[in-house]
Amino acid sequence: MKIAVVEDEPKLANVLKSYLEKENYSTVVFDNGLEALTDILRSPPDLVLLDLMLPGLDGMSVCREIRKTSNLPVIMITARVEEIDRLLGLEIGADDYICKPFSPREVIARVKAVLRRSQTKPDPTDLDTAFSLNEDKATVSIQGKSCALTLVELRLLKALSDKPGQILSRDQLMNRIYSDNRVVSDRTIDSHVKKLRHKLGELDAGNEYVHSVYGIGYKFDLPQLD
Repeated sequence: MKIAVVEDEPKLANVLKSYLEKENYSTVVFDNGLEALTDILRSPPDLVLLDLMLPGLDGMSVCREIRKTSNLPVIMITARVEEIDRLLGLEIGADDYICKPFSPREVIARVKAVLRRSQTKPDPTDLDTAFSLNEDKATVSIQGKSCALTLVELRLLKALSDKPGQILSRDQLMNRIYSDNRVVSDRTIDSHVKKLRHKLGELDAGNEYVHSVYGIGYKFDLPQLD
């Protein structure tokens, strides 16, 4: 499997490359965000290790551009440890987040874990035929049965289904649902989730798609459909 390491500290980049290659990963290294993005979009690797502070184009911007067209696994690496940076890194679509200083062995473990998760995601073909979300019509379909969604329900379901198996906090969901940065309570999100679950239940009473994770938020899982 091919790993792209986007890191402008030569010593650290070489250490990561060495450890990855010992694990039999093919590794390509970039020290410039813009150059990395161009190559990644042209010839996608299986995973990107992406530093936050980069010349040319910063890591956040690189991740945003990747997410416009791809679900390619991305692990952010940075020396910034503030909680807001952690949340922002995940909200833009990063699959994991590692803070410097770190052990290269920890990075390898994270890489393997993220690759395992990405390989076990539902087949897009199954999603198209069994579960599908039509953004233009604001409808959701399960095994041929459809129902209409409100704009908030559409945004909520898209945010969750874009990251199957990943827990999203209420704050993360609020940021995806409300583009005007309005302040709403946790109960508002819970109310929207309840209504969305009711609609999904009418389409498929035997399966649950949106799961509560106590004290954290919600996640979407696609059941095995017949």
